[in-house]
Amino acid sequence: MIAHLRGIIHRLDPTEITVDVSGVGYLVSVPLDVWDNLKEAEPAMLWISTYVREDRFDLYGFPDRAGRTIFEEFIAIPGIGPKLGLELCAVPRAMILRAIQEEDVSTLTSIKGIGKKTAEKLLLELKSLLERKPTIFGTVQPGELTRSEFDQDAISALSTLGYDTPRIIRALKELPSDLKSTEERVAAALRSL
Repeated sequence: MIAHLRGIIHRLDPTEITVDVSGVGYLVSVPLDVWDNLKEAEPAMLWISTYVREDRFDLYGFPDRAGRTIFEEFIAIPGIGPKLGLELCAVPRAMILRAIQEEDVSTLTSIKGIGKKTAEKLLLELKSLLERKPTIFGTVQPGELTRSEFDQDAISALSTLGYDTPRIIRALKELPSDLKSTEERVAAALRSL
């Protein structure tokens, strides 16, 4: 299997890139936040998870081994495929860890493709994963996710309007800290999306 690729990045559609390694272009799917951070025509190295099924051979890339490990743990959960695994990987690890610690199903339902029943089941699976590998999501540092970034009502409202969670989180992070209400944060986020 392919462990990592180092080469020139060419961004395609969101979440898809090619990595040109000595003239061979590998099509790699990446989480949206990783896609945003990669620079066109710049060299980069990605840790690769190879997904092989009878009708497909797909590559999924992550900037670090921890990201690849988390993705592989996500897709090992029954009912979670690579597409949903990428969605989950694009959500800040601290936000997922906080959802697990607070048993907050609504955080998981704000992620595209996850309904209430799937979120409840996923929460149980993530708790089990956290018990087996306590440091897999890292730790939530004080101030790592401010209230405006983690405003569940704002995330839900923007998600209902069709925006995906990674873009919502990024937009909320960039908002000025003086916005106090959810309505103000949603309005400001809409202007930036």
